Amino acid sequence: MEPVRTVVDYATLIPLQFGGDLLGLAIAFLVLAVIAGIAGAGGVAGLSMRIAKWLVILFVVLAILTFVL
Repeated sequence: MEPVRTVVDYATLIPLQFGGDLLGLAIAFLVLAVIAGIAGAGGVAGLSMRIAKWLVILFVVLAILTFVL
């Protein structure tokens, strides 16, 4: 007798929405900006802060659109 094999559709296990990635990246860039600022790398700190700011703005806009629609 052959064992029963179960077929799992992995596409249904992957969520269509993945939350927290933008906010996590924004926090990572913010930490990088603070560390670079302490180390004296002003260019890296400014760029990291700018990226973190835009990621937070994008997160807030998408969150508002999600709640409204």
